[in-house]
Amino acid sequence: MKIYKGEKKRQYVTNHSIVHLFSFPIEEHIEVHEYERDEWIIQEDRRPNYLFYVIEGKAKIYVTYQNGKVSLLNFINADEYIGEMELLNDVYYTKGIQASTKTICFAFPFHRYRDRLLEDAKFLRELTKFLSVKATNMAAKYSQSLAFPLENRLADFILQTADRGVYKEKHVTVCDYLGVSYRHLLHVLTQFCEKNYLEKEGRNYRIKQYDSLYSLTEVLKNK
Repeated sequence: MKIYKGEKKRQYVTNHSIVHLFSFPIEEHIEVHEYERDEWIIQEDRRPNYLFYVIEGKAKIYVTYQNGKVSLLNFINADEYIGEMELLNDVYYTKGIQASTKTICFAFPFHRYRDRLLEDAKFLRELTKFLSVKATNMAAKYSQSLAFPLENRLADFILQTADRGVYKEKHVTVCDYLGVSYRHLLHVLTQFCEKNYLEKEGRNYRIKQYDSLYSLTEVLKNK
């Protein structure tokens, strides 16, 4: 993890300003953090010291169950929060948050901002909207597993997780997240390669036709 300082920090605070989300000045103690792909932003079961607001990049939410199984729960994208549940709750079972691409975030130290954030009606209204959309999207994800073929859902998953045009996710993780068999997943990936949507590179896949994958995801958005 890198913490931007000086002019580099100032540029991000200026060019990605979020002052409109708050009723009080936030610039003085805000930090700008950079995380590389696969780096943990929050370790599971460890309460974070920051509320994060994602500026650039993507992250994944994981949970480990009592039987040791690790599952991918959801994704975090730009203009979304990380650590909001820990801000709102003194006791909360923290999920693991891992960067899936290079990810840059504004970081609000809890010890400096918690009280003011929890007393800021403007911020809390915005946070309520965010949580509402987040809950709706989670519900939609589960309904999609019953309503749409794997081709549509896998295209969406590939576009969400690809890093600089390369899809690198482990098949077992994808099978668990999408609720499909290993064999079915490989069959659809093979079809995507035959149609030249993807090109296999070792264990990874390079996206060759973004438009074709986006077309498959449109039906999910129009549900």
